[in-house]
Amino acid sequence: MVKRLMSVLLILVVVSSSFGKPEKNGSAKKENKFPQTLSRGWGDELNWTQTYEEALFRAKSSNKPLMVIHHLEDCPHSQAMKQIFANNKEIQKMAGEDFILLNLVFETSDKHLAPDGQYVPRFIFVDPSLTVRADITGRYGNRLYAYEPADIDLLLSNMKKAKNLLKTEF
Repeated sequence: MVKRLMSVLLILVVVSSSFGKPEKNGSAKKENKFPQTLSRGWGDELNWTQTYEEALFRAKSSNKPLMVIHHLEDCPHSQAMKQIFANNKEIQKMAGEDFILLNLVFETSDKHLAPDGQYVPRFIFVDPSLTVRADITGRYGNRLYAYEPADIDLLLSNMKKAKNLLKTEF
């Protein structure tokens, strides 16, 4: 009887000790996840706003245009555009100096931010009078506010356009 109890106890000890050990065959991958910042990889050196309401307030009070970037973390098109955006020095400089910035991975309740539908990546410009600039578009007729990595020069041009409209309209 004692031998049976010792055998059962030994089996329980062996089984329970194996629960705490990591697998050695490499099937359990460790992902290094860093705390999420407001930039979400679009430019860590830039000053990003947390909410749409905060962004509108800052745009109005600073008299700067707001650039809203709609994207998804697991979308390959968003990821490609994010990498090009974050690595373009001219865009990063202009974005940091001349714009209030907000990137969203969810839709807002403001239907003006999806004038032609909800797709990603989507760049919308809002002027300091809180008017969505429907006239600043990308090159696609079916997705007016979409940009692809090859459109980075057009995005830069549209950022300049949004910035220059301040001088002529305000």
